Amino acid sequence: MSIEHLLATVRALPDVLVVTPQPGSDFPEPTWGDSYVYYAPDGRIPGRTQPYATIVTSDHPGDSASALGAAGRRRVNVQVDRAAFHALTGEDPRGPGRPRDHTAPDVVLPHPVYGAQSWICVVNPGERTSDTLVRLLREAHEAARARYERRHGAGERRPG
Repeated sequence: MSIEHLLATVRALPDVLVVTPQPGSDFPEPTWGDSYVYYAPDGRIPGRTQPYATIVTSDHPGDSASALGAAGRRRVNVQVDRAAFHALTGEDPRGPGRPRDHTAPDVVLPHPVYGAQSWICVVNPGERTSDTLVRLLREAHEAARARYERRHGAGERRPG
């Protein structure tokens, strides 16, 4: 599954906002070309909420374990709950992780930096991980929606 197909799947979800900074934008240069996925019923980047998924296209300072500097390498990152993290990785996100090859493509792994916060990642998703990623993205979207409703009142929309 291509990254474009994953992004199209995400964009089809209700109240989703996908932000992809471009060269010359106000976003820092290392983020140009990356995509950040939010639950945002008002269509704006939430002020105090992190994205629930990201697609990164290059190494970032402090995050180079996936060797994204090579042409054509991308990494999809998704926040999951602790039970899903354990089911996918065999680890507790807060426990000591075992050494992993974060360059391996098409494998669900703990995120090399944010695994302790229940983030998983897949470098260059393919046949083995595409269905799982689509399911995880939908679940993460639903969890983000539920958090939004808890913060802002069920069924209410934040004023624009």
